[in-house]
Amino acid sequence: MTDLEVPVLIAGGSLVGLSTALFLGHHGVRSLAVEHHTGTAIYPRAAQVYQRTMEILRMVGLEEPVLRKSDEQFVQDGAVMAVETLAGKELAWYVPNLNEGVRDVSPSVRVFLTQKLLEPLLKERAEALGAELRFGTDLVSFEQDSSGVTAVIRERENGRTSTVRARYLVAADGAHSQVRDRLGIRMLGHGVLSNSVTIYFRGNMAPLLRGRNLSVIYVYNDQLTGFFRIEKPFDSGFLAVNSVGPPSNADTDVWAGLTDERCQEFIRASLGVNDVPVTIENVMKWQATADTAERFQQGRVFLAGDAAHVMPPTGGFGGNTGVQDGHNLAWKMALVLQGIAGPELLSTYDAERRPVSAFTVEQAYSRYVTRWAPYLGTDGLQPMANDLDIDLAYRYRSAAVIPDDGPDDGCMHEPTRETKGRPGTRAPHFVLDANGGPPSTLDRFGRHFVLLAGAEGGAWCQHGRDAARQLGMEFEAHQIADAGFPGAYGITPAGAVLVRPDGFVGWRAPAAGNASTSALAGVLAASLCRNPR
Repeated sequence: MTDLEVPVLIAGGSLVGLSTALFLGHHGVRSLAVEHHTGTAIYPRAAQVYQRTMEILRMVGLEEPVLRKSDEQFVQDGAVMAVETLAGKELAWYVPNLNEGVRDVSPSVRVFLTQKLLEPLLKERAEALGAELRFGTDLVSFEQDSSGVTAVIRERENGRTSTVRARYLVAADGAHSQVRDRLGIRMLGHGVLSNSVTIYFRGNMAPLLRGRNLSVIYVYNDQLTGFFRIEKPFDSGFLAVNSVGPPSNADTDVWAGLTDERCQEFIRASLGVNDVPVTIENVMKWQATADTAERFQQGRVFLAGDAAHVMPPTGGFGGNTGVQDGHNLAWKMALVLQGIAGPELLSTYDAERRPVSAFTVEQAYSRYVTRWAPYLGTDGLQPMANDLDIDLAYRYRSAAVIPDDGPDDGCMHEPTRETKGRPGTRAPHFVLDANGGPPSTLDRFGRHFVLLAGAEGGAWCQHGRDAARQLGMEFEAHQIADAGFPGAYGITPAGAVLVRPDGFVGWRAPAAGNASTSALAGVLAASLCRNPR
C-alpha cells in the first residue's frame, strides 16, 4: 500500500533540500522533503551567499528578504583577511571589500547570511509554493523501478512509518549521504583533510575588531589554524579550527583530547587576549573534505549538495554550489513531468553539474592548501581562478546546449565579462532602459525559455513563438532595441539568443541566418531532448 504519492521526494530538508523544494514549487511541481532534524538550522553554519545564488533567489522572490536578514546579522561589504590573532598582527587582506569590483556584472550583490536565518526563509517560501516538509523524519529505505521510486519514511518521535511513491528522488542528505551509499556511488578526490571543530561562543568582540569591517577572519599562529565569523552586535560568533600547532608541523586531528577547557584555549589563542570573558554555547565536529561523487544520477535518483560534492570552507563555495544544483535540476524535472521535455533532459544534470562541481571542489582545495595547509604540497594543485569567475563564468556542455560553430577550447570557466552570451554560460546582466519594466535582462528569466533578439531580430521572435506553439510549451520572446545589447550577448542587431529557464544560454544566432519556424522548432526540441512534432 502506498500512503502518499508525490512527483518528487527529497531526502534532506536543510539548505539544499529546502532550496530544491522551493525551485520545484516555483515550476509548479509538488515535492515532499524529509529531514532528520526537528527543524531548520539552529547554528549559523554556511554564510557567504555569492551573486549567482542571489540572482537565483531574486528569480523566486527572495532576494529582498535575504538582503534584510543579512543586514540584521552582518555589516555589509565586509573584508576577508588573515591575522596572527584578532588583537594582534594583520597578515593579509584576501578580499578588502566583499563587493569591490563586481557590482557591474549583476543586479545582485554578495552577502553574508547564515543558514540559521536563511533556511526559515526558504522553508516559508517552499511551503507557500506547495512543498510538504516533514522534519524529524528519516528516509528508511527506497527502491526504484522503471516508472518511479518507492520509499519508506519514519517519524522519529513515534516510529510511525509511511510508504511514499514518487517519480524521482533527490538525495540532499549531506556529506554522509545514506542514499549515495546505498547506491554504491563512490566519492573521488582528496579525501578527508582534517578532523575540524567549530566552536560557537558569546563574548564582547567589538573592542578587538577596532572598527574594522571583517566578514571572515583567518587565524594563523603557532597554536592553531582556523577562522572567525562574528555577528552583530559583535558579541557572538564562531571559531572554526582546522589544525593545531604551527602550520609547518600541523596536527590535523583537532578532535583528539578535545574538552571545553581546550576549546577555551583555542579561542584565547585566536583572540590574542585573556581578559575577554567567553561563554561556549556548542562545539560541532566536522571533517574538511574535498571530493566529488563519481556520478550525480543513478536511474531516477539524483544527488545534490554535499551528497554530490564536499569541499573545505575556504572560498565559501559549498552551499552556493548545492543551491545551484537544485536550481539546475528543478526546471528539468518540471518539464519532463509535464511531458514537455524528453526524459533524456534529466541526464544533462550530471553532464552539466558534475564537471562544474568538480572544478569548484578543486578551487576550494587550492585555497585550502594555499591558505591553511601548505604541508600538503602543490603537486597537481589547480591554479586559483578568480572568485567572480568561479561564481558566474562556469560553462555547461550537454545535450541541452547547442554550441556555436567552431572549436571548443574545453575550458571550465572564463573571465565573467568575456562570456558574452556564449552557449552554455550564464546569460549576462545587461541594464535595460525599461521605463518601469525589468531593470536587467536577468529579470526576464526564471520560468520559461526566453528568446532575446536585437533591434532587427523581430523575425526570430515571431518564429520562436510559432515554434513554441507547435511544441506545446510556454515561451517568451523580447526584442531589445538598446544599441549595447547585441555586443553584450555576442550577436548582431539581427541576431537572437535562447535562454533556458535557469538563466543559461542554450543557443544563439549571431545574425538573421535561417530565421524560420522550423529552425526554431528544431532548436527548442533539441534543448528539450525531444523530437519536434
